[in-house]
Amino acid sequence: MISTVTQDELEPAPKQVQELIRNMKNEFTKFLTVSNEAVKLVTEYINERVVGQTCYADCLHIALATIHRADFLISWILNI
Repeated sequence: MISTVTQDELEPAPKQVQELIRNMKNEFTKFLTVSNEAVKLVTEYINERVVGQTCYADCLHIALATIHRADFLISWILNI
């Protein structure tokens, strides 16, 4: 699964990382869009401090993974 949030975050990523995403096979990739349900869940996560102090985009990743029942949520940090 990949979302618009992921795409936005990968814009400043190194070219080889962007290529990995571009080369993912479509038949194994599900593209997620941000829904009202996801936004509501993000608001609940933030209000209830479910994820501690973090950014909106991180909460959105978690909400999308929750709604779409992802088995794993993988993240990496870009050190600029």
